[in-house]
Amino acid sequence: MHVEFALQRDRQNMGRRYVEVFRCKRQDYYNAVAAEVSYEGIYDTDYLENPTPAPSGPKRFDDKDQMEFTEILKMRGLPFSVKKPEIIEFFKEYEVVKDRIHIACRPDGKATGEAFVEFTSAEEARRAMSKDKMTIGSRYVELFPSTRDEARRAESRSRQ
Repeated sequence: MHVEFALQRDRQNMGRRYVEVFRCKRQDYYNAVAAEVSYEGIYDTDYLENPTPAPSGPKRFDDKDQMEFTEILKMRGLPFSVKKPEIIEFFKEYEVVKDRIHIACRPDGKATGEAFVEFTSAEEARRAMSKDKMTIGSRYVELFPSTRDEARRAESRSRQ
C-alpha cells in the first residue's frame, strides 16, 4: 500500500524541483545504498559480503532488459521543441502507433522533455530499446519501459 502511495507522488514538486518515483527491485535499492555509502567513504567495500561496483553515472538500472516490457516506452531528455513527426522519424524502423504518442507538458503548457510512445506490441517496444541513448537534435534520449497507467497519468497532468 505504501509503494502505491509513493508512486502517486511521481513528478510532483519538492521545492522548485519535480521528483520522479520509480518502482524498483529490493536488490536495486540495496545496491544504490551500498554504492552511496561506499562513495561517501563511510565503509570500504572490503567489509561488504557481496560488494557491488559503484554505479558509473546517474543510471537507475544497469540492465533495462531485465525490466518488464509493455507496448509503451517512456522517452526522457527530449529537446523541449520536439514534435510528433520527429519522434516518428526517430523510431522509423519500428511499428509505432502514430496516434498514441504523447509529449508530456507541465500545467503551464511547456514541454517537460518526456514523451510516451506506444508500439504495436511489447516485443516491438523491446526492439525499439536499441535506440536508447541515441540523439534527437543535439540531445541524447533515454528510453525506459513504461506502462499504460504511467502514460495516462502524464497525459492527464498535461491537460490540467
